[in-house]
Amino acid sequence: MITRVVMPKLTDTMEEGVLVAWKKHEGDSVVGGDVLAEIETDKSVMDLEAFGSGILRRLLVNEGDTAASGSLIAVIGELDDDIESAIKEGLEAEIITAKHSPNVEPPSSMPEPSASMSQSSSTAEDASPNTARKVSPRAKSLAKKSGIDLSQVKGSGPSGRILERDVREAMEDVGVSRVESIEKPLSQMRKAIARITTESKSPVPHFYLTVDIGMADAEKLRKQMTKTRDKPVSLTALILKAVAESLLHHPEINVSFAGESLLQHQTIDIGIVVGLEEGLITPVVRNCAKKSIWKLAEELENLVKRAKNKQLTIEEYSGATFSISNLGLYGVENFSVVLMPPQAASLAVGAVQSVPVVDENIIKTDRRMKVTLSCDHRALDGVQGAQFLRTLKKTIEHPLELVLLEG
Repeated sequence: MITRVVMPKLTDTMEEGVLVAWKKHEGDSVVGGDVLAEIETDKSVMDLEAFGSGILRRLLVNEGDTAASGSLIAVIGELDDDIESAIKEGLEAEIITAKHSPNVEPPSSMPEPSASMSQSSSTAEDASPNTARKVSPRAKSLAKKSGIDLSQVKGSGPSGRILERDVREAMEDVGVSRVESIEKPLSQMRKAIARITTESKSPVPHFYLTVDIGMADAEKLRKQMTKTRDKPVSLTALILKAVAESLLHHPEINVSFAGESLLQHQTIDIGIVVGLEEGLITPVVRNCAKKSIWKLAEELENLVKRAKNKQLTIEEYSGATFSISNLGLYGVENFSVVLMPPQAASLAVGAVQSVPVVDENIIKTDRRMKVTLSCDHRALDGVQGAQFLRTLKKTIEHPLELVLLEG
């Protein structure tokens, strides 16, 4: 029985994926549930499992190549199965799908499937006529800009793949010292960010509210907490707990706009924006209102670590009802964030700074932090946002209750 293996749609925002590595090769026996390949989505790297059993007869996508979700990437079958017909039918189905999709341009020329497209070959073909080896997109772009012949470059990557550093070394060898500009293909994560932010900013009417929060007591509390625990509680964890408690008092903020109605979320699931080299990802801390600050800090640390290693599952970075972005860690004083639907509100956290303030006609120095709430005006009004921020400000400026609250 023939099983067609297609590029899966592993996330709601995934339109294409990068085949990072094949874990099985042509001729290998496959059992349902075996890991066939590693796939890079717009958020992380995940395993692609086989849904059928048999022999892995043909690989149609090379390692490092990008393929659209739903496109045919491999065929599993028995030795006497006619896989050529299955491959032809699969490729024809892709063309029909592309023609009927308003966002996808049908391919002008579909390469004929052959053994040369298989990863079991020692020299997987690149589209460039002067390249008979695997080349990363950045290396290909840099070589084109600098006039480097890739056939003369020795690759240092897996299976001899040519990387950007290999091209730069070749540039030094031939005396090419400077390139005016380099075209860098967008990562899957950056493509998703570009698409989602455009879809959010254009149709969603944003408004922004900013408050200034005194941080002296919060900083003292963090120092005291550090003395009683092996690991210090981060400022982000403290803010996470404060936001959770404030949302508990203002459930009207913990909603999503749904056309003719508002969805009132029954749990407070807060996403924390984490910056990666390729873009942003937002791991989600679940059920925040029912957890102590110690538990939240522990979960947050684990999620951030795994996010940076691209180890999160889909459930761990989707479904946030509210989100927090803290650029204060980088010295940013104040900023606003673009809402990520279906969230109706998100909080931008600025840096804690020493600033002059007037207290009973006396000028003194105080530790202050600005936060800005981005709101979806279809779901929220200014008064609701202002009331939430007033509660958040009071909670952070009197933080002892955050430690006493066990959720």
